[in-house]
Amino acid sequence: MAKKVSAVFFVLLTLMAGTAAAQDVKAVLQAAAKNMGAENLKTIQITGKGWIAGVGQSYSPADDWPRFEVTTYTRTIDYDAKSSREELTRRQGNYPARGQVIVGEQQLVTLNTGSYGWTMQGTNATAMAPGAAEIRELEIWLTPHGFLKAAMAPNANPTMLRAHIYGDFDDGADVAIVSITALGKYRVNGTIAPDNTVQRVQTWIPNPVFGDLVLEHRYENYKTFGSVKFPGSLHSHLGNPVLHPGHNSQDIAVANIVANGPAPALAIPEQVRKATVAPVKVESSKLANGAYLIGGGTHNSVAVEFKDFVAVVEAPQNEERSLAVIEEVKKLIPGKPIKYIVNTHHHFDHSGGLRTYVAQSATIITHPINKDFYQNVLLYPSARTLQPDIMSRFYPWASFNRTPIFEPVGQKYVLSDGTRTMEMYPVTQLAHAASMLLAYLPAEKILINADLYSPPAPGATPPATPNPSTVSLRRNIQRLKLDVAQHVPIHGRVGTNEEFLAVVGKAGAPASTTSSGN
Repeated sequence: MAKKVSAVFFVLLTLMAGTAAAQDVKAVLQAAAKNMGAENLKTIQITGKGWIAGVGQSYSPADDWPRFEVTTYTRTIDYDAKSSREELTRRQGNYPARGQVIVGEQQLVTLNTGSYGWTMQGTNATAMAPGAAEIRELEIWLTPHGFLKAAMAPNANPTMLRAHIYGDFDDGADVAIVSITALGKYRVNGTIAPDNTVQRVQTWIPNPVFGDLVLEHRYENYKTFGSVKFPGSLHSHLGNPVLHPGHNSQDIAVANIVANGPAPALAIPEQVRKATVAPVKVESSKLANGAYLIGGGTHNSVAVEFKDFVAVVEAPQNEERSLAVIEEVKKLIPGKPIKYIVNTHHHFDHSGGLRTYVAQSATIITHPINKDFYQNVLLYPSARTLQPDIMSRFYPWASFNRTPIFEPVGQKYVLSDGTRTMEMYPVTQLAHAASMLLAYLPAEKILINADLYSPPAPGATPPATPNPSTVSLRRNIQRLKLDVAQHVPIHGRVGTNEEFLAVVGKAGAPASTTSSGN
């Protein structure tokens, strides 16, 4: 039965409590620590290869996260110093170039010591945001030996559940599920199998799209490496497979383990130690009468004024960004409600602020294939205990209190007040996302796009070969016969159509098609 069942079913046997429970969980942890060699383990170095995924960057909401080949992987952990150094090389490999796409090879170096986290590019260190650094710190205690150490630490107060599991083991097994709180707020559950190995570690981390997002590491095919037993396979999930297909985030085949080897102390760069969280920066500029670019960060939004309402194109990143943009819109266009929020595509960095607009009664204009994902995941009243937002705090009023919540754009969608018109079109022939929209102001000849084209820095030489997304944008402009004067990207500066044509060259023009006003 277990070999045929993919889901995990629990038959609860005993929830231990009191003194006997404390003794029982201690015995389970000690047996696992002894068997796995965790008792005297100070440092560990893991090497291997496999794949990692671009979480939040799937081709469509119905797809898993896009995968990239990892040709080299090394991670060194010092448990006493609470430090980790992870180095890997990734490339597209043979995985489909859909969703997030990698050109060439990328070297990723990520380090953390305690609550400080940073990345390295050559000799340049870039501090992580505190939330991201905290997750890297948490990851140390999600390793198989790290979990045992955290659960056996003084004042850990682990609790334990005895359960019978079908689906993960060949013939069903009685397991011990040990639960602890890590870093003072993350509930971490570790499954210890009858052979005294840690088979699975689960927790939840905050995410603006999913809410409390499942983070799970599965540890299989244990092997002996010197004084320790360690999984031969590290498979990770980041997402909820029940709610959404996107969840497989990593799979590393372990080649070797070095226990208690050298682990040089990680010196925290001064710029990382002194880094502070900058407030959300909003800068607005006028594109045309009643049309404004709202930037100031890595992502832009565009506010468009109509007679009785405002439409905003793009709600990127998170609620904090959306609240700042909404406040700026109210200053620029006072007295008019934001009735529509135009969503270019479903990627997390472009949809993370949608809930904030919906909570304030805006209708989402988006591609039809996004509707189920937004309805059943992004807007669903699932748990948001780690990072509550306006919609969760004021549920149910701020959720489904009016209709329509969605206006799907299958071919063309037009907003108009009789004077101003804004058109939305789905993008075709695109590898970046199946759910991409363009927004176009025909009278002003302004085209708004996300992730397809950003004007190069002033004075920069155009690339010899335009990227496929830019070529696709050119072809869609021609297909739709759009007369474009200004290109307004969600990333980067505003540019002219002449600059765009210099970048795309002739690559976007089919042999049988001539440009119409472009």
